[in-house]
Amino acid sequence: MAAPVQKVVVVNGNAEVLGMLEAVLDAGRYDMVFVESSDHAYAQIRKVRPHLVIVCANIAEPGAFLLLTMLKLDPETRDIPVLTHTRTFERNGHQGAGVVAQPAEDEEDLLPGRPAPALRMN
Repeated sequence: MAAPVQKVVVVNGNAEVLGMLEAVLDAGRYDMVFVESSDHAYAQIRKVRPHLVIVCANIAEPGAFLLLTMLKLDPETRDIPVLTHTRTFERNGHQGAGVVAQPAEDEEDLLPGRPAPALRMN
């Protein structure tokens, strides 16, 4: 007996994400629905009722983050597992300021600098 087909909605996916999904998800076991814009994704997700939602978020565009909030606030969608893929962005061929281009080597690289202890004034 064949395993049931799982529904997956991919929001704002690009060629990079598509390649990653092909490597991870077996095409015969998953029914993939691609939604190009976060603006229309919420209605599509409610309609399709997928087993998994993959949201490709761009730091410069808050629409994906609004979608994540809406999905978690709605009792009908809050139990759907959501995988987020955060992309960096480019402007005029240059990477945006403050964008993490490489993962941190060490956990301490993620923490802000620790302040020096206060000097005793009396």
